Amino acid sequence: MLIEELIPVCSDPRVDLFTARSAGPAERALLVVHGGPDWDHSYLREPLTDLAEAHRLVFVDLRGCGRSTTGLPAHEYNADAVVRDLVTLLDALGISETDVLGFSTGGLFAQRLAVTAPQRIRRLIVASSSIPPVPPDAYGDWPEAVAVRRGVSRHRDQNPEPTPELVRADAIAGIPANVWRDEVRAEYRRRLDAVRFTADWCRSTPPGRYPAIRPERSLERLAKVGLPILLLHGRQDMTFPAFLAEQTADQMPEARAVVLDQAGHMAHIDQPEAWRRAVAEFLA
Repeated sequence: MLIEELIPVCSDPRVDLFTARSAGPAERALLVVHGGPDWDHSYLREPLTDLAEAHRLVFVDLRGCGRSTTGLPAHEYNADAVVRDLVTLLDALGISETDVLGFSTGGLFAQRLAVTAPQRIRRLIVASSSIPPVPPDAYGDWPEAVAVRRGVSRHRDQNPEPTPELVRADAIAGIPANVWRDEVRAEYRRRLDAVRFTADWCRSTPPGRYPAIRPERSLERLAKVGLPILLLHGRQDMTFPAFLAEQTADQMPEARAVVLDQAGHMAHIDQPEAWRRAVAEFLA
């Protein structure tokens, strides 16, 4: 059972964050930061809810997302504002230190949180994301990935005006790129049907671009912070290539990579048990 609540984190402008929390121990909190960013957190609940007794899970919809405050001025959608929201949220919940799992774009927000407020974080999980930027030729030698990504790009180009309905359509069009195993795509579609999509972040920036989220010199700055980091990835990820996780782990003594075979960008859908186990073992 998760406790669902709106929590105020900013007064000017007024921002309330929708949270879903388990009743586990506060000293073992896990803050979960979703991707998109014009999604909500719900697609990440499973299999993480299996950890609800051992950890105080804190799922949150970011500003402009899901059931949190939407309709803010465009300049209010930026990574620094998100970090301030999250720190204020931790204060409101009485959590002085937490583990953090950031998924996809959420992994970029989580990195910014870690370099901005490292004293608030025990361990960091960067899931289906990357610490260094993705190089332009990352998929040049993988014809299948190039073809699938090209098809998703065509869909986006044909629908330039962002609306929640088009963000949903974009997510559905991206199923072949995000989920590797055919037999679990129906489960992923079920979760997409339940996501409350918005378009606030898309509308705040030029088409196809988001404001800078990944911190500058992220690898160097995270290395200085010295947090234990898990880079949790799918081998067939077509958004953030798996080799970046392995290269980063080689460069950072505090980081280790777990790359799951037969798993795409939504590795927690493709390989839920192995994904959950990797999270649990890292947090133990």
